[in-house]
Amino acid sequence: MRCMETPDNATEASDEAPAPTGIAAQDWETASADAQYRAAVVDLLGALAYGELAAFERLADDAKLAPTLGDKAALARMASAEFHHFEQLTDRLTAIDEEPTAAMEPFAKALDDFHRQTAPSDWLEGLVKAYVGDSIASDFYREIAARLDENTRSLVLAVLDDTGHGNFAVEKVRAAIEAEPRVGGRLALWARRLMGEALSQAQRVVADRDALSTMLVGGVADGFDLAEVGRMFSRITEAHTKRMAALGLAA
Repeated sequence: MRCMETPDNATEASDEAPAPTGIAAQDWETASADAQYRAAVVDLLGALAYGELAAFERLADDAKLAPTLGDKAALARMASAEFHHFEQLTDRLTAIDEEPTAAMEPFAKALDDFHRQTAPSDWLEGLVKAYVGDSIASDFYREIAARLDENTRSLVLAVLDDTGHGNFAVEKVRAAIEAEPRVGGRLALWARRLMGEALSQAQRVVADRDALSTMLVGGVADGFDLAEVGRMFSRITEAHTKRMAALGLAA
């Protein structure tokens, strides 16, 4: 999955958020002394990097379907931003003495399968996929970021920065529905399918990687407990409902 922040992101920090504690208050040098934590971060950066590379490729493909030259140029700019995020992540992996390709490889098949199973049939489905499907990944990674060391957290949040695709998708999809209301029903069904596939894919990726799953359920210091994992997915689902409303679609 690629990673894209949207205006109604599920994990916005509260003004009264508590100060970081444990690993979240440490820098990378201190936190990475824990071999299991280090392995989890390498997995996370690898998954994010492959997601950003896939985002670049898909935005370039979506640009080919764009109905106007202006739309094509807008998507090209967004694709360029995603590739820059990819470079930031691979540079970081190299800096911590990890080989980027090796870090990405475990996630390639699962992410490729997801994108193959949810290939859009037209321009509008591509926009909905980027806005709905990819934003679920962004929410998921933001939830994890809250438990990371300060250096890794800063990088993860930076690469989840908005490329502009969220507002672009909302504008185009709402205009299409206004012009032809019947389109809304088809896109709503498509978005529901994306939601299910995206959540299943995220769960599979984590389950296949021991270090990541241990971090989520609490085996690494300051990880999520099982109850918090449930609350996390509830927050992601709530954010999906808000995005559907922004698009003018029923959840």
